Amino acid sequence: MRADAARNLETVLSAGARLLATDPSASIAAIAAAAGVDRRTVYRRFATREELLAAVYKARLDAIEQAIDAARLDRAPVAVALHRYAEGIVTVNRTWPVELGRMRADETIRARRDGFIEQVDAFLRRATEEGLLRADLPAGWAGALLRQLLHLATDELPDLDAGQAADVLVETYLRGVGRDRT
Repeated sequence: MRADAARNLETVLSAGARLLATDPSASIAAIAAAAGVDRRTVYRRFATREELLAAVYKARLDAIEQAIDAARLDRAPVAVALHRYAEGIVTVNRTWPVELGRMRADETIRARRDGFIEQVDAFLRRATEEGLLRADLPAGWAGALLRQLLHLATDELPDLDAGQAADVLVETYLRGVGRDRT
């Protein structure tokens, strides 16, 4: 794909994510206008609105996968990996603010998402085994809390960059589910 075509595609997908987050019924023409391209450009790549939506979801999942890989959840020191993961996911949430309910309805997307959740859960088990997180919490609580904090950091800390939002998130998380060090 030519560089300008790749840029156009990225622009269309990110504009689509933003527009669909605020207006789930947004048309391809509206998304093209928001991206600053002709609607024919979008239609050449996506025959239907559903194809465009699927591409937006795939782009979000690709970005999540890159954030998980960059965090090195399986080998970096736990506190470092947690911060990298939080910063990466806040960035993903801000770049790809798509409505997640429809993502979960698609079996292929749900399976890929479930794989990411398992990677994070394995990381949280490692964090618990290494003593960074409390072991006395109900099963799944640390993961559910982390997912909610990621959404809160994305939505409630818009004036902070992703790194600063991750600082707040990690501090809150570790003081809330972190093992008492006294």
